[in-house]
Amino acid sequence: MSVQMVLLPVFVLVGLAFALLLWMATARAQAVKAGETRLKDIALRQPNWPDTTTQIGNCFSNQFEIPVLFYILIALALPLHKADLFIVLMSWVFVVTRFAHAGIFVTSNDVRSRSLAWFAGVLVLLAMWIYFALKMLLLI
Repeated sequence: MSVQMVLLPVFVLVGLAFALLLWMATARAQAVKAGETRLKDIALRQPNWPDTTTQIGNCFSNQFEIPVLFYILIALALPLHKADLFIVLMSWVFVVTRFAHAGIFVTSNDVRSRSLAWFAGVLVLLAMWIYFALKMLLLI
């Protein structure tokens, strides 16, 4: 697999994180400007943002939970030459589950649907880690 093919899903997932960051910053600035919250009410990370702003912020924070295990896997698999077609295809499936999770998170925030998308991504990532570990340990 080419480096570009392995890294493209990583770049797309990083793009999602930056898009959420910019959206969160904009939503927070608008909430302060509109008087929905005051800076002194959130200065120590108090949960005083409007609900929609909180949803976006929580979704952004979530990009630094399970996806970190994905980034580590790719960072290990690439230089060790273990990033093959399976890893690339599963990377794309993982990225799709993350977009689905984020889309649900910032819209309906239906916990059941969001949990299913999250769990699907976790299963994909677990399969990737098991595959990678077997390739490393069995030297295949």
